[in-house]
Amino acid sequence: MTMINNRYEFVLLFDVKNGNPNGDPDAGNMPRLDPETNQGLVTDVCLKRKIRNFVELTQTDKPGYTIYMQEKAVLNNQHKLAYEAQGLKFVQKKLPPEADKAKALTQFMCNHFFDIRTFGAVMSTEVNTGTVRGPVQIAFARSIDPVFPQEISITRMAVTNEKDADKERTMGRKHIIPYGLYRAHGFISASLAEKTGFTEEDLQILWKSLAEMFEHDHSAARGEMATQKLIVFKHDDKLGNAPSHKLFDLIMINRAKEDDMPARSFSDYVVSINRDDLPHSVEIIEII
Repeated sequence: MTMINNRYEFVLLFDVKNGNPNGDPDAGNMPRLDPETNQGLVTDVCLKRKIRNFVELTQTDKPGYTIYMQEKAVLNNQHKLAYEAQGLKFVQKKLPPEADKAKALTQFMCNHFFDIRTFGAVMSTEVNTGTVRGPVQIAFARSIDPVFPQEISITRMAVTNEKDADKERTMGRKHIIPYGLYRAHGFISASLAEKTGFTEEDLQILWKSLAEMFEHDHSAARGEMATQKLIVFKHDDKLGNAPSHKLFDLIMINRAKEDDMPARSFSDYVVSINRDDLPHSVEIIEII
């Protein structure tokens, strides 16, 4: 296994048409919004979930690519796997006092679960296997322009209970935005990757996940979501050669036409890269 030897940042652009990219349970599942600007928001947790789902789907039988944070998973049972593999008995909420045994438990979790060695995890529960700081971090995604959430009425010709059998139909609601282009920033630390065992192979799977994750996540609420651009900054070394925020400023997104019409497709935008101000020790890789 080859460890990564370079720091990376990336810009992910994805869009949604007539859908709800990330509903807010505290607001009746309305699309998440910045209330001051009306720009749409998608949480890092939402994006990581899609990456996990893609890896689980495509790397099913591959050792080391089990997903830790699965739907309805009992996390303490996941932790017990590490104790069983090391032939140890757990003491509630405590790691073994021997440093090498405690490290072996945490390392087992990193080696066994893709999302732990990628995103990290707090595993200091009743069955304690330590805490891992992941090398890959993703910030909230924000829409380029303000979005306009709509509440759409829908009808169903069936009823749930027999007492309602005489009703012609039941009513419901769906929340959508007509169109939104979202931008998310990501960070990959080679120094932390060395500690968790995040490899070059893991990195390629991550790029593939970011490029294709929406293709396997279609639903009634997210029928048309797609990754439109994935732009990667690769540094010459582990520590990096330029501040990440300065690199992100090199990626500019503007409207293709100067009019007041709301955007309805990715072609309504122009993505440009200021390569003239790119440091010589940083490489740009356009994966999409």
